[in-house]
Amino acid sequence: MERFYLIVGHVGRVELLVPQGARLVQLRIKDQPDAEVRRQIARARDFCAVYGAQLVVNDHWQAALDLNCDFVHLGQEDMETADFDALRRAGVRFGLSTHDEAELERALAQDPAYVALGPVYETKLKQMKWDPQGLERVTRWKSLAGAVPLVAIGGVTLERLPDVFAAGADSAAVVTDIQAAEDPEARTRAWVAACRT
Repeated sequence: MERFYLIVGHVGRVELLVPQGARLVQLRIKDQPDAEVRRQIARARDFCAVYGAQLVVNDHWQAALDLNCDFVHLGQEDMETADFDALRRAGVRFGLSTHDEAELERALAQDPAYVALGPVYETKLKQMKWDPQGLERVTRWKSLAGAVPLVAIGGVTLERLPDVFAAGADSAAVVTDIQAAEDPEARTRAWVAACRT
């Protein structure tokens, strides 16, 4: 699994940042009508194909199926309504969010492509009902997940990256550190370089 996992909220960001070297990118579209969601997913799918990047569609699993995308990310709430059998039949891989051991056990039972743990650190992105999980939890999650790749998300910065990998994460998901950067393109290139070492 790619060590650098870029998460963006609009297809325009896919088109800006994938050319900087990002090879794994999640499109997380919130509060948009279905037609706009599908337009952005289709555009991101085609753009990522040109650049050899893996697109992951957040939440909108039915649109991903309809548009022949091959990777989705689902939160715990989305797992309630997702048709895992349909995803498997279509060859769509999926990653799953987890925040406590019950959620991790539930996620691992679905044989996911990866599990995500968050927030590892305090995050400004959204109000979370969970306190920061910390690096000890990352290590514990990796021991429980075994061969299933572990994605760390939430407050991960370039400065914290070595500790996150040392704790056992296979991949670092990045949102705010790039979106809030003065130069998101340069910051993306810095992440790509840091995750190669």
